[in-house]
Amino acid sequence: MHDRNPDDITDDAPAAQMEMPRYVSHKKVWALEIVSADRLTCKVSFAEKGYAAVTLPAEMWARYQPVAGDFYVVYADGYKSFSPRKAFQEGYASLENKG
Repeated sequence: MHDRNPDDITDDAPAAQMEMPRYVSHKKVWALEIVSADRLTCKVSFAEKGYAAVTLPAEMWARYQPVAGDFYVVYADGYKSFSPRKAFQEGYASLENKG
C-alpha cells in the first residue's frame, strides 16, 4: 500500500486516493542539448560540435515546445522526443568517456 501524497489531495478527492506507483528508468538513449529551437520552422540546433541543425515533425512540437538547454532524445526503438533540461539531467548520466 502506498502513502497518500498530500499535494494531490483536494477537498473533492476521494478518501481512498493513493500515490501512484513509482518507477526508475534504466533506458539508454541518444541525446543532444538544444541551443536554439524555432517553432515556426520546426528546426533545432545543437550545442555539441559536429551535429547539423535538423527539422523535426510538427507532431513533436505539439507535445512540447523546447527551449535552449532542453534535450532532443532518441530512444532505442527510434521514438524521438524533447525533454526538459531538469527532467533529463535528473534521469540520465552520460555514458561517454570524460577526459
